[in-house]
Amino acid sequence: MMQTNIPKGYQQTALGLTPQDWNIGNFQQFWTVTDCKHLTAKFVDVGIPVASIREVQSRFVELENAKKTTENYYLALIEGGRKPQLGDLIFSRNVTVGEVAQVAEWHPPFAMGQDVCLLRKKQPEFSSDYMQAIIQSPIVLKQLADLMVGSTFKRVNIEQIRNLIVPMPSPEEQRLIAQALSDTDAALAELDRLITKKRNIKQGAMHQLLMGKKRLPGFSSEWEIKRLGEILKVRHGKSQHDIAEENGPFPILATGGEIGRAKTYLYDKPSVLIGRKGTIDVPQYMDSPFWTIDTLFYTEIFNNAFPKFVFYRFNLINWYSYNEASGVPSLNAKTIENIEVYLPCVDEQQAIAQVLIDMDAEIKALEQKRDKYKAIKQGMMQELLTGRTRLL
Repeated sequence: MMQTNIPKGYQQTALGLTPQDWNIGNFQQFWTVTDCKHLTAKFVDVGIPVASIREVQSRFVELENAKKTTENYYLALIEGGRKPQLGDLIFSRNVTVGEVAQVAEWHPPFAMGQDVCLLRKKQPEFSSDYMQAIIQSPIVLKQLADLMVGSTFKRVNIEQIRNLIVPMPSPEEQRLIAQALSDTDAALAELDRLITKKRNIKQGAMHQLLMGKKRLPGFSSEWEIKRLGEILKVRHGKSQHDIAEENGPFPILATGGEIGRAKTYLYDKPSVLIGRKGTIDVPQYMDSPFWTIDTLFYTEIFNNAFPKFVFYRFNLINWYSYNEASGVPSLNAKTIENIEVYLPCVDEQQAIAQVLIDMDAEIKALEQKRDKYKAIKQGMMQELLTGRTRLL
């Protein structure tokens, strides 16, 4: 049935409503698609880089850790117009299907390896940034997903790529769309850098404060070496079969986090948890009632220790050095209780923990801001790449 309420200036296409002045067609109408040379190259320590699926996971092709080949193999690999040029895109068509990276002016000569193909614009004024955004948007990703339904291996062939349906506005609008998305990417990248910086600062503060290398103002009493067993008791979680009723208000915890909800709780005081089997090096902290299963220890923390300080201190312990199994890693409660740590008085523990809590809050706020920016970008992509919002 034809849609009769088409807004003025729009058309009904295979991609839904799109602007009338946009071209909607197969990829090959606008860009050429050239498969890699199906040739197994010889790899050497010193030579010319070869880009395969591992090298196309970012905006630009990453060659720093790429395998290298000889000049003769390089010349064979670039035959038939396969030499990557400025503005080309390298597309992964196997395993990491849909990952795509640009060729920049600063790239040294390199060749395509296996499982990728070369995309080249048919008109020089077309925007590589725009096409990269289209390929990584739901417009193309859904088509790729539909092609791989029921397939054991994620793979698309060259003809399938050529027949992907894509929207093509004018080159000027392509550039405007790409710039708007690029500005958002820049903001996201800056937030990522700031989050990494704050995490590194926090990690340094943990080593300085939790080990007594740096003291907070107002504290001068001596620290003491104590066994963990002097400040806490390690308790076993319970078998899942012991959970009488599920779908309640209390989280059921395993080493990987929450796995369900229980109507009863096992423990209701602040506690530090650590894996008994499997993942033994990821401490968790709970300050509300919970239930743990039997692969996870929880702790009863005595009055001579501040629970959040204990949690942060657990994060500095090399838990695998206390592994007691040759197969699945595992810890013993007594082993944990016999670990010796250097501890200040409870008041200083609390003050140190508060510094780190504040740092965590700052990092979390930045992560939430980053997530908001990501959501905004997704919304922008949906609006700009479908023409619902125009920049011209």
